[in-house]
Amino acid sequence: MDNDNTAILAVPTNIITGFLGAGKTSAILNLLKSKPADERWAILLNEFGEIGVDGSIVQGQSHEGDGVYISEVPGGCMCCTSGLPMQIALTQLLRRARPHRLLIEPTGLGHPLEVLQTLSSDYNRDVLSIQKTLTLVDARNLSDERYTSHATFRQQLSIADIVVANKDDLYSDEDRTALRSFVTDVCRPDMQIVYTQYGDLEVALLSGATATEVDPDLYDDGKPQPLLASELPIPECGYITAVNEGEGFESIGWRFGAEKVFDRARLCTFLRGLDVERMKAVFITSDGVFAYNMTHDGLMEGELDDCAESRVEIIADRIEPDWLHNIIACVAGEADSSNYPP
Repeated sequence: MDNDNTAILAVPTNIITGFLGAGKTSAILNLLKSKPADERWAILLNEFGEIGVDGSIVQGQSHEGDGVYISEVPGGCMCCTSGLPMQIALTQLLRRARPHRLLIEPTGLGHPLEVLQTLSSDYNRDVLSIQKTLTLVDARNLSDERYTSHATFRQQLSIADIVVANKDDLYSDEDRTALRSFVTDVCRPDMQIVYTQYGDLEVALLSGATATEVDPDLYDDGKPQPLLASELPIPECGYITAVNEGEGFESIGWRFGAEKVFDRARLCTFLRGLDVERMKAVFITSDGVFAYNMTHDGLMEGELDDCAESRVEIIADRIEPDWLHNIIACVAGEADSSNYPP
């Protein structure tokens, strides 16, 4: 793989999956910290909304100069339309990175079995070596029927080679008991459960072939899709809005041009006031560039080296009509957002 003229063959490939807020991106960032210095790793990220935030977060902490190559497939499950969006992004990423390992993070509302089917297609069979699938889960959610009865949540666990019980420091004994019972019911017998915090995983967990069998014949070429909001030029108003819905949730996101510099204090006040299922963002502020990550545990803020533009994605039961005006009011010098279109 070190010679650009050689074929790309048998790239070790792992799916890192899990429901909303389980800590998938944190796990990937931690795995990258343990990447051998002489290896190139490729990361293919997928998000439910069209804006795409995870790529900016990972790129803000890892660079191609460090041997980390990143690509995104926003706008819903990456395997939709018979895998075409994913296949295009995957092919381009492999040609650019020629990696020693490929990590794929499907959206928390996506279908990892279909992703595996695309990876196992005739087109990819010689190129990729499908290794262990890691499914992250927050055991506290097992007391909520909305999770335990959700088909995607159950599928994510059913294809796991290893179940990663993340945020273990927040569990009760009842949470651990419920996890073992649910894993016994949904997963393969003798499933390995790894308990961890903050997505801190050992690279050794990635090695070994997956035990999940898929039908690659279900793969089909599909049809081209229109440009997503993540690919469109930003208009004169300075931002782009994109909405999506599915799997019982709605999402809304925005891209803001680099000229929109946010007041950090006002921005944090707005974000902390959100009552949503999930929020991820990168913002250019007057104090620097920051990444924001909101789950039911609260809002986390981390400084990044840089980003090209501000991006935010919100997933909730219902989109609130005043979010856009409130977030534009956080732009430094633009407290009055009444003149902005919805």
